[in-house]
Amino acid sequence: MAKPNVISKDDLIKFAKECLVNKGIEKFTLRAVAETAGVTQGTIYYHFKTKEQLLLDIVQNICETSWQEISQRNEYVIEQAITSAKSRCSYDSFFHKLFLSLVASSFNNEKIRNQLGEIIMRENKALTENLSNFWAKSPIEGVSLETWAILLNAIVDGMALQASLQKDFPVEKTYKEFEQLINGLNTLVSKEGD
Repeated sequence: MAKPNVISKDDLIKFAKECLVNKGIEKFTLRAVAETAGVTQGTIYYHFKTKEQLLLDIVQNICETSWQEISQRNEYVIEQAITSAKSRCSYDSFFHKLFLSLVASSFNNEKIRNQLGEIIMRENKALTENLSNFWAKSPIEGVSLETWAILLNAIVDGMALQASLQKDFPVEKTYKEFEQLINGLNTLVSKEGD
């Protein structure tokens, strides 16, 4: 029996994630989400006009949840961010399959492209703010904290892209060495502060 139309958008996003994980991107439809949530298709259409919009809201929800968790903790933020990113870095990563599918579709859909760009800008801003909590200034003169945020975000996204294309991508080794890179940058900042 269908649930009444008093279901929140956030609850629908949770059901949509469940539907996507269980059915895969190929069988992910607004009808399938409605069935998973036990609501009418009209309820889904009330909150999400298209499948692409729902997928975009899922990605945005995942990004916001991840950054909220990281931003709530003052110590070890960088380590937690790395751990969170590493947990999503795999050949079968649901998040990155979804994100990369949206990136591909955005080349022909300016609205999705703009919204993905906004998500990435917010990630970069959150990362810049977190870096400024640890680094009074950049570890390397002439490279701003904003640029460090963009570079670190791009490194994480690049590793995820490679892992989604290579079954044998060395996730553990690469992330361990990425942490060493971050620790090396932290050491540079500490030495300059002495």
